[in-house]
Amino acid sequence: MSLLNHSLAALARDLPGATRVFHHYRLDYCCGGHALLSEALAERGLDSAEVLARLEALPARNESDINWAEAGTNELIDHILARYHQVHRQQLPELVQLARRVEAVHEDNPLCPKGLAEHLEAMRQELESHMQKEEQILFPMLRRGLFAPAQGPISVMRMEHDDHGEALARLARLTHDFSLPAGACASWQALYTGINELQTDLMQHIHLENNILFNSAQRQEVQHG
Repeated sequence: MSLLNHSLAALARDLPGATRVFHHYRLDYCCGGHALLSEALAERGLDSAEVLARLEALPARNESDINWAEAGTNELIDHILARYHQVHRQQLPELVQLARRVEAVHEDNPLCPKGLAEHLEAMRQELESHMQKEEQILFPMLRRGLFAPAQGPISVMRMEHDDHGEALARLARLTHDFSLPAGACASWQALYTGINELQTDLMQHIHLENNILFNSAQRQEVQHG
């Protein structure tokens, strides 16, 4: 079956390196992962032959690569906590400080991302609340195999993930699609580099939860229900 007939979520899960291609073309594989690749390309007006060529040229998975779709629940949760929860808690306070500095110094520049620091601080608070709910309620339930009671919290987390996706879209608008002026200072460059890293990390974080961890919990709930 052609890759065009697979969902973005399935390709992100099963095709190593696909997420890098999706980031390049700004295809949402985490919150919008249910869409078929053909549908997503048509919506964005992208050249399907070009994107398919990029995907088909990706190297096969190395034996050392971890396929998170085949990992156990505890292993995947441990990875999410260490690779994403801890990292977001480092990323966002630093980005807020950088944004405040850039907005204060360059407020007269037409490309100044006015309102960015406030938005990043709101994202920090919302993400912290979200991660605490996962750490204190949902993840302990999943570790104990309480898949049926976990379905309510999972539904809430999915809705909050959609909110995070909208917050990421607003980041692009506030930064004029991350457009730097000629001769941008080091702080401005570091700010946009950091935001791009945050966007990549948060999308992968949501993908691992929505498309692997939560889907697995729902399948097991059906099997054991």
